[in-house]
Amino acid sequence: MAMYEVIHTPVGRLFVGASDEGLHLIKFLDQRDSKGELIADLEVAAGETALRGGTAIEEPVRQLGEYFAGKLHSFDLPLAPKGTEFQLSVWQALRAIPSGVTTNYGAIASAIGKPTASRAVGAANGRNPISIVVPCHRVIGSNGTLTGYGGGLDRKAWLLNHETTKRS
Repeated sequence: MAMYEVIHTPVGRLFVGASDEGLHLIKFLDQRDSKGELIADLEVAAGETALRGGTAIEEPVRQLGEYFAGKLHSFDLPLAPKGTEFQLSVWQALRAIPSGVTTNYGAIASAIGKPTASRAVGAANGRNPISIVVPCHRVIGSNGTLTGYGGGLDRKAWLLNHETTKRS
């Protein structure tokens, strides 16, 4: 059964969607016109009807709460993103970036064995369906500046600052 929850965080409301298969979706609610579109995305990803609440969503919500409280620095959740083989390899590489550390698109491209694919890595990074848990916010420009983030650069800056200052 696909399940979702809407949680309030310091960076806005998040839509969190999961099923028994794993976590499918974390999106900022203002990234879409309506929660209904995100429910439809979850239903497509999970292949089943989505209901609010339930056991599959409890652990992701708990871990996100601990992350925002500064008590959790690494997520331990089964993930079930849908994407191409290339996208999945990029998203897996993103999960290897430690909390509080940044890298760039070229380094991710090299890490997945495609050293000339930094633009394609950027595109895959932008299509990451599981924000925060798959930490696309930790990827910055090669010159050290913050670059695009689907949730907005202010959120990206907040998340990076949170990870470097909220160590407990």
